[in-house]
Amino acid sequence: MSEGCNNDCGSCSENCASRKANPADFLVAPHELSNIGKVIGVVSGKGGVGKSMVTSLLAVAMSRLGKHAAILDADITGPSIPKAFGIHEHAVASEQGLLPIRTKTGIDIMSVNLLLDDECSPVVWRGPIIANTVKQFWSDVIWKDVDYMFVDMPPGTGDVPLTVFQSIPLDGIVVVTSPQELVSMIVAKAVSMAQMMDVPILGIVENMSYVKCPDCGKKIPVFGESHVEEVCARFGLPLLGRLPMDPALAKNCDAGLIELAETNELEAAVNVVEQAGKK
Repeated sequence: MSEGCNNDCGSCSENCASRKANPADFLVAPHELSNIGKVIGVVSGKGGVGKSMVTSLLAVAMSRLGKHAAILDADITGPSIPKAFGIHEHAVASEQGLLPIRTKTGIDIMSVNLLLDDECSPVVWRGPIIANTVKQFWSDVIWKDVDYMFVDMPPGTGDVPLTVFQSIPLDGIVVVTSPQELVSMIVAKAVSMAQMMDVPILGIVENMSYVKCPDCGKKIPVFGESHVEEVCARFGLPLLGRLPMDPALAKNCDAGLIELAETNELEAAVNVVEQAGKK
């Protein structure tokens, strides 16, 4: 038992001998009308590394493979998924439950921004309310015939990531990082948390890895030498891709046209996610 234990194992990430319940006891059942295949979390140790963009690109890639993809936006205080897909309308409810918004290419999305009167309004909620909202996105939303659901996690290792790890049956996570050495240290914390919670880690994606010169095609490491391979080697994880700083991709995100983005850098990540769905 850790010092200062309050005997509430549901709010604690310590893997101590005094834990009173099996982790499966904290899982929340999805809506009775939902039909969800594989659930993949996309995590980062800190904000600003492009986690939501990677989430969006993975969902778009799976949709292009003919799979029904969905995104549960668990980043309650920093929701950016609707903007990337150009969604501004409100989610609606039926007598059975809340319905996700479907994008132009058929990706289902639920985000707190789809419930606010003004999508620019800040979400000034305390941790327990945010955590309960994430649970409700899983239990109260009707997710119909979803092959792959991607959960866009909030950054860090706090309340809400812990809630997702404990409440939603994740089939694996993809960790997103950037080249800075400091970020690599923070990624190690996120990886360690996933291992502590016994959640499979599919691999690591490095975003903002380089800028490609438009004239000669040379890759320029804007943030200096990458340390992602050292992190991958340390934890025995595959490197699933290196995304460049791409003005065209950023423009598509800002315009709500992420579904038009063309990138091959996540091919390995898509293959790993697809293989996870076959296990």
